[in-house]
Amino acid sequence: MAEARNGMRAEQVAADDREIVVSRLVDAPPELVFEAFTEVRHLSHWWGPEGFSTTTRSFEFREGGEWTFVMHGPDGVDHPEWIRWLRITPPERIELLHGERRDDPDAFESVLTFASHGAATRLVMRTVFRTKELRDEAVEKYHAVEGGRQTLSNLAAYVAEIVRTRTTEKGAKS
Repeated sequence: MAEARNGMRAEQVAADDREIVVSRLVDAPPELVFEAFTEVRHLSHWWGPEGFSTTTRSFEFREGGEWTFVMHGPDGVDHPEWIRWLRITPPERIELLHGERRDDPDAFESVLTFASHGAATRLVMRTVFRTKELRDEAVEKYHAVEGGRQTLSNLAAYVAEIVRTRTTEKGAKS
């Protein structure tokens, strides 16, 4: 790999105009944040931007497994979605392919990292599209950056509620 400006590798620079990066500090340990992201019983409680809900059709969390679901928009429009889990390193990293359906030519790749940050988790969602035009369309037409921020905010709120509930239950047992 050739070195490029500012010490970045050439492939990183080339991906910059095709990439969206959203991050969030979540006030919970990586194991819990990873669990909320990877267990179907949690996903419908937080997945998607504000006003959206999610219905899972099928879910198999393993490398090569798939999640098919429908995101229901606040405007009443349903959005079919599909994810294939490419690589999983609990509780640190998930690599996935995301599109509207299995054979979607415009599917994009995302890498999620869950890093310990004191008692919290720094979750970074890095998404790379096949072309700059697909990335621009996601940003402009689908508000992907704000939608990603809202989705991670929903995750943080959901995980905070799990922490509160577990703390309350633990206190009640003492």
